[in-house]
Amino acid sequence: MSKESIYRVHVEFGDCDPARIVWFPNFFRWIDAASRHFFVQCGVPPWHETEQTLGINGTPLVDTHARFVATASYGDVLHIHSSISEWRGKSFVQSHRVLRGETLILECQEVRIFSAPRADGTPGIRAMPIPEAIRSLCA
Repeated sequence: MSKESIYRVHVEFGDCDPARIVWFPNFFRWIDAASRHFFVQCGVPPWHETEQTLGINGTPLVDTHARFVATASYGDVLHIHSSISEWRGKSFVQSHRVLRGETLILECQEVRIFSAPRADGTPGIRAMPIPEAIRSLCA
């Protein structure tokens, strides 16, 4: 298991659809922000620094699954609880629970990689082994 961080979101009118519920892509935008927030809270330096020191320029998403349980609307304050549920060789599973108070709104699991520019200099990225220093900060 890993540490857990909590990312706070205040839902605004513009985050909602005409039915006054959060438009589902906004949850993925907030979860992406919560993912980076998790690493910041664990003490991982900004990606522009890890690119210089470890060759890693981020943690792009390679798979996601979400289960929507309840709706949210403008004025709601949501808390996204994020943790790493599984470490793999070059990828990891990050779990997120979105809560409004005690009410579960959404559960999401993402598979992400630690990425670096391609070694041959061509455009694109490649997956990197997870640095032990980062894994230790997040444990």
